[in-house]
Amino acid sequence: MKRATGRLGLALSAALAASAAAAAGPAGDDPDARMRAALDAYAPRLAEVADELWRWAEVGYRETRSSQRLQQELREGGFEVEAGVAGMPTAFVARAGRGGPVIALLAEMDALPGASQAVAAERRGVDGQAAGHACGHNLFGAGSVAAAIAIRRWLLDSGTPGEVRVYGAPAEEGGAGKVYLVRAGLFDDVDAVLHWHPADANSAAQPASMANVSGRFRFEGVASHASISPERGRSALDGVEAFNHMANLLREHVPEGTRIHYTISDGGGAPNVVPASAEAYYYVRHPDPAVVREVFARLQRAAEGAALGTGTRVAYTPVGGVYGLLPNDTLGHVLDAALRADGGLALGQAERGFARALQGTLERAPPLAQVDTVADYAVGGLSHASTDVGDVSWNAPTAGLSTATWAPGTGAHSWQATAASGHALGHRGAQAAARALAAAAARLYREPALLAQARREFEQRRGGDAYRPLLERDAPPLDYRD
Repeated sequence: MKRATGRLGLALSAALAASAAAAAGPAGDDPDARMRAALDAYAPRLAEVADELWRWAEVGYRETRSSQRLQQELREGGFEVEAGVAGMPTAFVARAGRGGPVIALLAEMDALPGASQAVAAERRGVDGQAAGHACGHNLFGAGSVAAAIAIRRWLLDSGTPGEVRVYGAPAEEGGAGKVYLVRAGLFDDVDAVLHWHPADANSAAQPASMANVSGRFRFEGVASHASISPERGRSALDGVEAFNHMANLLREHVPEGTRIHYTISDGGGAPNVVPASAEAYYYVRHPDPAVVREVFARLQRAAEGAALGTGTRVAYTPVGGVYGLLPNDTLGHVLDAALRADGGLALGQAERGFARALQGTLERAPPLAQVDTVADYAVGGLSHASTDVGDVSWNAPTAGLSTATWAPGTGAHSWQATAASGHALGHRGAQAAARALAAAAARLYREPALLAQARREFEQRRGGDAYRPLLERDAPPLDYRD
């Protein structure tokens, strides 16, 4: 057994001491009870790591300090860490244990550009910080690492054969980092993948999600003085605007449920200069990856038409592409049972007060008591979000849960979510997620029949469909946030 050192060594020592104290009663020989006691003792450390990631707020493929921090935590916790995997400097795989089933946890870490926000119940950015954790990935990464360290300890205490892995997955927000992990074969020998996500409620429901393709359309024209010699110019911005108009007309003639989003990521410089270069950044979503491919191909033809009509040229650069989630009811029930056994968040007075203050900034908010309950379990249905966890779920049995890290009624990618993700309210949700993930993993190691059942379900749901990634790039777009 590798000896833990440094600050984490002290944290683990405290956790083990708490475990010993908990073991003094009838549960003295119960590894599950010791695991929970260790997780509770580790809670201040989880909050510290989450807050460091929150302050750094590093965007996709730029999560240098955040990735190193999670790797450090895992190395000191007894894991072997392989960094820079699948061509991504901030991606890593951490492994502990041997023999038996392989259960993987996912750890995200990227922030969102333009989402800077103080830990306050009013809209206020942080000086010198452009990005923010409006999707709570600081909590996601720290919570998964905490769960993994506890699972490793449980494997040792219980003498159970098995391996626990943590996949440090960068650039979930549009960069499709996990797809590169999948394409590198890093999930080929995994028996089950467990993950979680910050939210405004506690749930282990297993919905499907939207497949998604994204890319940039760069138009090139001819610059000229917009007033003295406009006839000499060919406006790249005209190309973008013509393209956007055609895309908006296309919305009427696509399959039901299709989503098309765009932004003008470069509209030129000074108004008195005909723009020689301009760019639009597009997403297309639909539950069916075949529909996404077809609609995006039509979008590319529209861009070519816009360039032809404006006397410009257009070049397309793919950015991301992800499958929708493939639900797994077997693993979902295991996570649901673990979440219900753990109960609600048991928020303190300060956390409840902050949550109420945040709710006061929302148009509508459900009762705060939502944080104390677990939503009804369901499998199927559709989430209109997209995630690169979808590609993982098409390559290994996968299930996830969410916990109330945000005030009920808070939407992802909002300033309220950023504020809560840096507060003790968010820490409580991450701790609950870590406890549920650890308990679910322990049960799966103890009951290999559940893993076999999850595999059968996975193969049945996937059917004969061959997995063909929507991602069109050979190498990760490490500069996509530039």
